[in-house]
Amino acid sequence: MHKYEMGIILLPTMEEEAIKAEHDLILELLERFGGVIEKVDNWGRRKLAYEIQKLNEGHYCFFYMDAPPELPAQMEQRLRIRENVMRFMIIRREDLEKAPKNAAVAPAQASAPAPVAVEEVVAATDEA
Repeated sequence: MHKYEMGIILLPTMEEEAIKAEHDLILELLERFGGVIEKVDNWGRRKLAYEIQKLNEGHYCFFYMDAPPELPAQMEQRLRIRENVMRFMIIRREDLEKAPKNAAVAPAQASAPAPVAVEEVVAATDEA
């Protein structure tokens, strides 16, 4: 399982019930393909950085999940044919996967070898 973030921009002309139905459908698809939803961040209606389909606004929503590697391809196939989805992007969050389990130990300390006393080194070379 990998950590993924999926951002979706829906048409701004959609009613609240239609937006809710689209979110429910996306959540159902994510769970069907083995995704475990961690968080859903609904930003609402926002101005686009550039015009898409002659529209200046869109409804933004982000999904954070743990999922198998084949999930992005499956979701891309389904989202491309959705008429209400203007844009979407799925990224793998490798920075979250490699985060240390124990935040109290610095990463450099965790991988550094244990210090060896000089006397132990001298004694080992004298025996050889």
